[in-house]
Amino acid sequence: MPVKINLSFWLPCFFYLLFFKNAKAQTQYQNSVFQPNIKTVDLFNAQQEGSFPIIGLHSNDVLLLSFDDLNGGSKTYSYTIEHCDADWKPSNLSPSEYLQSFNEDRIMDYRYSSNTIQKYTHYQLTFPNYNIVPKLSGNYVLKVYPEGNPQQPILTRRFYVVDNRAGIAAVIAPSNNVANRTSNQKLNFNVDVTPLNVTNPYAEVRTLVLQNGRNDVSQMNTRPQFIQGGLLQYTDLQTNDFPGGNEFRRFDLRTLLSGGEHVDKIYRDTANTVMLMNDRPLDQPNYTFQYDNDGNFFIRNTNGRDPRLDADYAHIYFSLFYTPTTPNSTVFITGKFNNYNLDESSQMKYDAAKGIFYSNLYLKQGIYDYHYVLKNGNEIDQTAINGSHFETENDYQILVYYKRAGSRYEELVGYQLLNSVKGNSLR
Repeated sequence: MPVKINLSFWLPCFFYLLFFKNAKAQTQYQNSVFQPNIKTVDLFNAQQEGSFPIIGLHSNDVLLLSFDDLNGGSKTYSYTIEHCDADWKPSNLSPSEYLQSFNEDRIMDYRYSSNTIQKYTHYQLTFPNYNIVPKLSGNYVLKVYPEGNPQQPILTRRFYVVDNRAGIAAVIAPSNNVANRTSNQKLNFNVDVTPLNVTNPYAEVRTLVLQNGRNDVSQMNTRPQFIQGGLLQYTDLQTNDFPGGNEFRRFDLRTLLSGGEHVDKIYRDTANTVMLMNDRPLDQPNYTFQYDNDGNFFIRNTNGRDPRLDADYAHIYFSLFYTPTTPNSTVFITGKFNNYNLDESSQMKYDAAKGIFYSNLYLKQGIYDYHYVLKNGNEIDQTAINGSHFETENDYQILVYYKRAGSRYEELVGYQLLNSVKGNSLR
């Protein structure tokens, strides 16, 4: 007797599972954390704490990865890296093509927390090392996972390997759009690709501009406005025109014994609880200078010896007096500490009676930059609550990608870091 299949029931299930699988696979090429017990993930060039995670190809540069496991104990975590294109899609190269060493390695450096209410194990890794060495330039994703289970990573982090062969010259100016001249910062830059012997710049070269290292505030350039020999000019009136935003808000929790900057009250019992001062919108017309770290965070503990191990965790309570513009408006609190992700963990709740958005985040002691993001439906507004000014101090990263004719991968052949105030290359 033939078996009847209810397609009206199984087809939606099939497509849901397919979508969920693809979405999960895509997050493995982003800055993601997949387990709630993994906290305080950071990756930077070891020469400068909090710096953009980029190293030179075949150089002495190393990256430093660190994270905490709140479950404590000791676990065996392994890691690997995967080469990607400029859009963070897998290059489909075999590991032997982009690694001149082993395919994976163990994280051997871990230590237990001391004198903290929240017990945790701190893991740390520096690479390239004897076991993991990239041999191609480009975008890479670092994946950390339980030993023997690479399909279930606990975290992923993006980083860059550059082979500096393209020259970059850039300036930051007010927007060409008169309406945005007081709020936006316009980047004009040239790229000298003469050493690369580029035959078709429109097909072989792409440039990416990031504001403060953020992929969510970036612009990919696929066509230069002018080409003069090997000099590509990116000076189009409409491109690379970024809202300057405002200086980040911040709080200082280097000590839990007394209040720091923007800290209202601290309670210590079976857990640490910190109430921050109330925030209000900063969308005033005039710019006001306030020192910040361009969205960064730094783990610090003035009452200990090694903040990696003796900095404690605390429940941090944020509050923002803000009237939503529409019934569907949502507000998120973001910074480098949560990779600027707009998700359930960063979404604030709204108390209509008090006219206040509030949130509770579990963070490690230190100094944190943060800001608020407004979302109306699918529209994301980075400046509605924070304001935007041309005078705001921002870092801009310019990356140059090159895919020669017949090549199977994109190289990263140029990098420059500019500052909107200093206006010079910092690294």
